Amino acid sequence: MTLTAIPVLALGFRPFFLAAGLSAILSVAVWLAILSGLWPQPSYLAGTAWHAHEMLFGYLAAVIAGFLLTAVRNWTGMPTATGARLAALVGLWLAGRLAPWLGLPPLLIALLDLAFFPALALALWRPLWHGPNPVNRVFLAVFAGMTLAGAMVHLDALGLFAGGATRGHRLMLDLVLAILLLVSGRVMPFFIKSGIAGARPRVFPVLERLTFVVAAGLLIVDLIQPFSRLAGGLAITLGLLQLARLLGWHDRRIWTTPMLTVLYVGLLWLALGLILDGLPAFTALTPRGALHALTVGAMGVVTLGMMSRVSMGHTGRPMQAVPLTLVAFVLINLAAVLRGLAPLLAPAGHQAWLMAGGLCWILAFGLFLWVHAPMLLSPRPDGNAG
Repeated sequence: MTLTAIPVLALGFRPFFLAAGLSAILSVAVWLAILSGLWPQPSYLAGTAWHAHEMLFGYLAAVIAGFLLTAVRNWTGMPTATGARLAALVGLWLAGRLAPWLGLPPLLIALLDLAFFPALALALWRPLWHGPNPVNRVFLAVFAGMTLAGAMVHLDALGLFAGGATRGHRLMLDLVLAILLLVSGRVMPFFIKSGIAGARPRVFPVLERLTFVVAAGLLIVDLIQPFSRLAGGLAITLGLLQLARLLGWHDRRIWTTPMLTVLYVGLLWLALGLILDGLPAFTALTPRGALHALTVGAMGVVTLGMMSRVSMGHTGRPMQAVPLTLVAFVLINLAAVLRGLAPLLAPAGHQAWLMAGGLCWILAFGLFLWVHAPMLLSPRPDGNAG
């Protein structure tokens, strides 16, 4: 029996969405335990640097890998990694997560973690570069940017670049935001048209181009002059552009179609998070005080919704959210309110919001795994490949 014949290694979303779900639960549980004094810090990248790194380069990296290894095959009609090659990619991702806890030499920890995005780029090189749509090549540039972001973090940890962790994590965040903007612009109008009879989401090419110009500008300014008025202005502008895109896509029946509702709400969090992220440059709001509106709100809600959708669609199941999945969608949004908005409105309760939000996050992903892990681990019921 070859590794390709094992259902969980049949297509990229299967092992990486399992890994993402487990990572989401364990990394936040460990972080809450560290903050409560119940668990020791890792020997490398301690404190908030470890937490930020695990959410960005652990959880989100797994979601990105699972999504692209699956979607790129659909977009291009060309094969992507399965079987042993897919297992090796998952193993490399896992090595990066475990290394800080194993007492390995710091340079080895850095190299293991940094190897993942170049390996993913290599796995996707052929379909992205030679596929029918040259726009897909942008993902190779994104992987290079993510590798640079990781390198900045590790150079800081190795004592070679003071402040590199903060800038590297912000660069990674901005790159993930760019992927969210790009992928949502590509799939949301399609999902709405195919999921709602007679829906006509409007896409404005000028608005799309302007969105990506501003997103690129924000990324560059955040790298050179973070917290500046220019960075704040670009973040607010990008949030307003995202709101305009969502207005064009809107159909009131989205709100009665849960698998669309969750993605739409996540993209509303993206607009709100960007506006809140920019406001401190012009007001007395704490810089990055609303960071979790972007991370838990936009990224958490959209990725949970997307993983649920892909897990059902690519295992040949109907696109219907079961009751436990609906509970997970409510919990992830509650986590975003508790972590992204509550500390702004009632800062005195910060510790309580942090713990309650973390618990809602853990429960949301626990329900995701409860419902979807059996689908990810078993063959498609229709007998098709994938």
